[in-house]
Amino acid sequence: MRVLVWHVHSGWMDAFVRGPHEYLLPVDDDGNGGKTGYDWPEQAIEVPKDRLRDEDVDVVVLQRLEDIDATTALLGRTPGKDVPAVFVEHNTPKGDIPNTVHPLADQEDILIAHVTYFNQLFWDNGRAPNTVIEHGIVDRGELYTGELPRIGAVINEPVRRWRVTGSDLLGGFSLIGRVDVFGMQAEGLAKKLGVRDDQVAAAGDLPTEQLFSELAKRRLYLHPARWTSLGLSLLEAMHLGMPVVAVNATEIGRAVPPEVGFVSDNVAELHAAARRLLTEPERATEYGKRAREFALTHYSLDYFLERWSQVLEDQVEAHGAKHGTKHGTKGTTHGKGRTK
Repeated sequence: MRVLVWHVHSGWMDAFVRGPHEYLLPVDDDGNGGKTGYDWPEQAIEVPKDRLRDEDVDVVVLQRLEDIDATTALLGRTPGKDVPAVFVEHNTPKGDIPNTVHPLADQEDILIAHVTYFNQLFWDNGRAPNTVIEHGIVDRGELYTGELPRIGAVINEPVRRWRVTGSDLLGGFSLIGRVDVFGMQAEGLAKKLGVRDDQVAAAGDLPTEQLFSELAKRRLYLHPARWTSLGLSLLEAMHLGMPVVAVNATEIGRAVPPEVGFVSDNVAELHAAARRLLTEPERATEYGKRAREFALTHYSLDYFLERWSQVLEDQVEAHGAKHGTKHGTKGTTHGKGRTK
């Protein structure tokens, strides 16, 4: 199939575009959009926005509300009405929880695909069709060495997002061992926490491969988030073979069972777990191997891609049966008109 999709979340897209379809990524005249420099497989195809109306599109994958209007403008067709569409809900609900109504709750034409069961449970989906497609991770191999007795974390904008990402908890962990925080805009974090830069260090927003290599040198991975959807960085760390210490919030209990990591709402218990892992490298390695085995089984790339293929095919078939059309928004069989 030919799938129109926007590059919104790099980690998720890194997995999604490795499927068996053609993935059309809009790019404007200034080069904005598209792959944004990522080295993705050849089936991820950049398409100038002004040429999209000439392309055969079988299904649209939406990730933001503005993608709906963008699709209508670019294709001249309304998602869900004129072209099959799936909306990926990456985020936990905000506001009046647990009564938060999803923005697409009052329609029946666009399938909502939640990335976690927690999200599906906590959003009020109304009459909208909805399902769950859990994350899949591109496996870079068992890179863990744990050679540095430090705590690693990956948090984008930890100062701005603060309690949401659990950034305020890092000061307590820094009394046990140095915390290296990778991710965007981590500068000023130590100052806000009232600790030294060598206690909580901004380790930089590194390219993907370098990030994994550096992260895997840290003795353990810390996931302090209070209210975020299941972070891909956590699952990536588990794939690397890192032992995990995590706040027991949102989807964490499903992603990190007791035999593969340390999860609790009791911060003192998390401090104790981090201390054990920092001082007992053999224990850390053992838990890391279990974490990797669990992640490979439950968050595999193959299953993720199979699940997405089935959902997309089902949407295209259901739309065709309802509207009397074939694959492709122009009533053509998919695969024609491929952009080079």
